[in-house]
Amino acid sequence: MKVKEPLITQYGDKEVCIVDNGYMWLQHFPMEKNHSLTTMFDANGEIVQWYIDICLENGVEDGVPWMDDLYLDIVVLPSGEFFLLDEDELEQAFKNGAISESMYGLAWKESRKIMSKLKNDEFILIKLAQEHKEILVNVLKGTE
Repeated sequence: MKVKEPLITQYGDKEVCIVDNGYMWLQHFPMEKNHSLTTMFDANGEIVQWYIDICLENGVEDGVPWMDDLYLDIVVLPSGEFFLLDEDELEQAFKNGAISESMYGLAWKESRKIMSKLKNDEFILIKLAQEHKEILVNVLKGTE
């Protein structure tokens, strides 16, 4: 499928292309965790960013994974920089009663835990993304 035009997003002073022809996205929905991970790869198979959604829960229904989003997101760039996003959306959801106080607290607790792991290079799922992509590409090519 061809992309009409690339999708470029801005983090601070950095512009990152996250969608273009030949790009791939790989999603992880770890069970019994309060986050999911989407890794974006460029046409050369290089990671352009990791996008961590903070979630109430992840699950699978009829073989399709899903997540119950809790608004906060963390973007990690290959440089190691990371950005917490959508705090305003979380605040608004809590203020409007769309989420409970416990959900609000969970979102902040999970985001702080993940950012601590990122600072200490301990967020393992990020380290597995490239390896998992290679396995899937090889399976699709029929070499595994």
